[in-house]
Amino acid sequence: QVQLGESGGGLVQAGGSLRLSCAASGLTFSNRAMGWIRQAPGKEREFVAAIRYGTYYADSVKGRFTLSRDNAKNTVYLQMNSLKPEDTAVYYCAARDSPGYSDTYRTQSPGYGMDYWGKGTLVTVSS
Repeated sequence: QVQLGESGGGLVQAGGSLRLSCAASGLTFSNRAMGWIRQAPGKEREFVAAIRYGTYYADSVKGRFTLSRDNAKNTVYLQMNSLKPEDTAVYYCAARDSPGYSDTYRTQSPGYGMDYWGKGTLVTVSS
């Protein structure tokens, strides 16, 4: 059974930083795409970032967010800098079931190529 557990959310002022972590179990972590998708109140899910053959970012976070992974720990990290109030959302860790990944998945809502989802962690950025 695949399990994804997010941590690191919280309240931060605009311009601040947070690091989200997602620990995965029940899958062959090293050859699976992992990613983050967020959902702001009253809005649809939005792709944030994914990592597989490289890293892939939404234009809205490029240059501010950095996604990395530690295969020894089955964990991915999303370092979020220069946070803005519009980054406020529940951030969901996600994993793809099959080994492949395509950059085109960034635009394929609502699943964005992912099959497994965590429960989410809330990030609130105050102005």
